[in-house]
Amino acid sequence: MTSTTAPALPIAKLEAMFAANRAAGKKALAPFVTAGDPDADTTVAVLETLDQAGASLCELGVPYSDPIADGAVIQASYTRALGKGFTLAGLFDVAKRASAGCSMPILAMASYSLIFRRGIDRFVEDAVAAGLAGFVVPDLPLEESDDLDAACRKAGLALVRLVTPTTPPERAEAIAKKSTGFLYCVSVAGVTGARTDLPPGLIERVTWLRTKTDVPILVGFGISGPEQVKAVAAVADGVIVGSALVRRVAEAAGTSREQMLADVAAYTRDLAAACG
Repeated sequence: MTSTTAPALPIAKLEAMFAANRAAGKKALAPFVTAGDPDADTTVAVLETLDQAGASLCELGVPYSDPIADGAVIQASYTRALGKGFTLAGLFDVAKRASAGCSMPILAMASYSLIFRRGIDRFVEDAVAAGLAGFVVPDLPLEESDDLDAACRKAGLALVRLVTPTTPPERAEAIAKKSTGFLYCVSVAGVTGARTDLPPGLIERVTWLRTKTDVPILVGFGISGPEQVKAVAAVADGVIVGSALVRRVAEAAGTSREQMLADVAAYTRDLAAACG
């Protein structure tokens, strides 16, 4: 009689990463990359570079014509990708190619309208086939999330929720309890974009959220340098860096891919070192 082992659920890769970080006394570095900017092949190369340079996981931004919380840098990257005809099929192709060569988990950051329009079941099936570990859906209200939540739990995908500085405490607690994979703590009210100082009250907010959920807490929005990363990592389980990295890729448009990837690798190593 032969025994068969069930395949690991996609979220298991994320959970294993956080467990390994805890054992090593490290915090997670979670870069954000726009899929398809400047092109699909470059996105795959950037993801592989991030993985090799010490990133713990990566958020793969899905280009969307009407982003909710993204600042000018990420909006511009979405516009460039869409202008070149990047599609959801391209997203899943990039994710599949990158996940095959990366040890870090990759999550898609997507507007709910894209998921709903494609169909929740189909989007989830495509994500699993592409090797994604889950989703971050910034514009999905808690009250309207049951269908996607059920589909993600059935497929073993993480469904990361967000809390902001303006989220009322009772609602923040409810969101924290529903989040799987990790909880995304938005550091500032407003849109994404690199900033120089950490906002007041952030450390206290993360400390409070930690009493409301067992999942890791990652902080994002406005984090761009090693000193900020170090400060956030002192209290949170990880940091999310988006606009500063997207800008680096965009500004390297006139250089060689090799030079851009070398810059991304050096930047990532500096941030990873600040995570412990």
